[in-house]
Amino acid sequence: MASSTKEIQLDLSPAIIIYKNSQIQRLWGSPPAPPSHPDPKTLVSSKDITISPQVSARLYLPTLQTPNQKLPILVYYHWGGFVAGSPFQEQEHCYLNILVSKANVVVVSVDYRLAPEHPLPAAYQDSWTALQWVASHADENMTKKDQWLVDHGDFGKLFIAGDSAGGNITHNMAMRAGREKLNADVTILGAIIAFPYFWGSKTILDMSNESNMKTLEYRLWEFVHPSADNGIDNPMINPVVDGGLSLKELPFLKMFVCTGERDVMRARAIQYVEALRKSGWVGEVEFVDVERKNHCFQIVNPNSEKAIDLIKSFACFINQ
Repeated sequence: MASSTKEIQLDLSPAIIIYKNSQIQRLWGSPPAPPSHPDPKTLVSSKDITISPQVSARLYLPTLQTPNQKLPILVYYHWGGFVAGSPFQEQEHCYLNILVSKANVVVVSVDYRLAPEHPLPAAYQDSWTALQWVASHADENMTKKDQWLVDHGDFGKLFIAGDSAGGNITHNMAMRAGREKLNADVTILGAIIAFPYFWGSKTILDMSNESNMKTLEYRLWEFVHPSADNGIDNPMINPVVDGGLSLKELPFLKMFVCTGERDVMRARAIQYVEALRKSGWVGEVEFVDVERKNHCFQIVNPNSEKAIDLIKSFACFINQ
């Protein structure tokens, strides 16, 4: 008699499980949430748009003080280890409603393709496509534009941000923007890299209790980017690796990096900030290490006191 239990091919719990029958079980995430017209708590409006055949996004607009008010623009990349998450899920939607209301900013939350159906670098390319699409709204010759960005976006105040895998994407988009021009010569004013998914083969013994074992973070990278040169020491996952791109090439003058005291990737965030300060980069980095908090706690419980405090810090960074 055949067993009714599905056989597991690869177990990357608590992120994803792949079964031998090719079924994929994503363990991170939350139920879908529709856009708001507006959200009853924050009065933030949102809508879903298509950027390209591969890329879509959810746009957010806060309550306006005047009909023609111009606001900073934030291109946001969600968390999920490159295998899960979406702008259209409840957790992300609630979190961004609060962030938009506190920061008074127009947000473009990008839905990039996920592994394993679309291994990296697909998510990076989708994220760049979205960033270039936003920047193209500053081009007078572009005909197909989103009206919210046209009417209310200040392209002199463009920011990028992300959490976890989204923080990793944010770093890599920044590095690419240091080498390639954005459409209409738009420049990035600053970046928020929150609880970044960085890793590497060398253990950081003086800052963490990491082991030399292949942790979930290590194995997940191998899974989502099996073709990466140098594996876990590819500069896209290990931005401080010897021989990698110089952090001094970052194209903006301010950055906000945060982590949590109980975040397993905390040491990597600290290492990144230290390397940034020693790189010769001419900008300023603000670093926050939230006491007694885990990875991306502000998304899981965005109404908690410390989450609101962190979101307010993001808002101050954008508007200062």
